[in-house]
Amino acid sequence: MYLWIKALHVVAIISWMAGLLYLPRLFVYHADVGAGAQSQTFKIMERRLYRYIMTPAMVVAWATGLFLAADAGWFVAPWFHVKATLVVLLTAAHLHDGRLLRAFAGDANVHPARYFRIINEIPTLLMIAIVIMVIVKPF
Repeated sequence: MYLWIKALHVVAIISWMAGLLYLPRLFVYHADVGAGAQSQTFKIMERRLYRYIMTPAMVVAWATGLFLAADAGWFVAPWFHVKATLVVLLTAAHLHDGRLLRAFAGDANVHPARYFRIINEIPTLLMIAIVIMVIVKPF
């Protein structure tokens, strides 16, 4: 059963990361359009990505990750503490994206497209550090 849960965890992480990397890119394009049909299309795309792909993937990633960590006894490993902290930061990025999505939905975005280009890099950096912790286990 462990390997099936691990596989589900990896699929959930891939899905969550895809959304975390794509949603800010949608925000970049959305910030550059005014009100109108194109803005409405972006709102639909953003909401569906966040609600139907990113959030369920995050929940599954957390649930399966906690199971795997408990099963393997990783809660005492120092590398796991670092990894868990990074995952909490990734979750914070997810929640921040949700706030940005609500601002766009209410036509209340205050950020320029450049802001979204910059925050798009945060999940990438966190992902790199998480992968290093999981694969290398440096301490």
